Amino acid sequence: MANHQLKERTRELVTEFCAGNNHAFAELYDLYIQMLFNYGMKITQDQELLKDCIHDVFVKVYNKRGDKNTINNLGSYLIISLKNRLFDEFRRQTFASEDAVEDYEFHYAISDVENDYLHTEQESMQSAQVAHLMEHLTRRQRQAITLYYLEQRKYDEICEIMQMNYHSVRNLMHRGMLKLREAAM
Repeated sequence: MANHQLKERTRELVTEFCAGNNHAFAELYDLYIQMLFNYGMKITQDQELLKDCIHDVFVKVYNKRGDKNTINNLGSYLIISLKNRLFDEFRRQTFASEDAVEDYEFHYAISDVENDYLHTEQESMQSAQVAHLMEHLTRRQRQAITLYYLEQRKYDEICEIMQMNYHSVRNLMHRGMLKLREAAM
């Protein structure tokens, strides 16, 4: 079912469910159960815990049907509720066990927006640090190191590009690496 059709059908079913139609609730359950299960498997590999938490989320939705505040986006509501319910359960299990919190291993998706941003930020900082260290080199040392490490050229190619003999390029690279190590400390 296309995303637009799913949203439209969900709105219709939520309206029917709030009016007291339990078959509409069953259809909502069928529409979203697989999506929630797939999402939950990215957070935990414990299928029984996941099934219990999904059940709890649907019980919560069922109990809220009489509330004046209707749920505008049921799909998002279900996903957020499931995530919160799983993390509540993780916290409960952690505090109820004799294991140290540091020993508890969480299984959750690492490819979320915050981690992607932190990874990008770290790469940016490393690039800036490398650029700063490269400023300590002579122009020829910078060129040789760039050709070798960044462009992954062989020494023979570097000799041709820089119009130097093999031993001179090796010495230039060696002195450049010593300067970089010294500047890094």
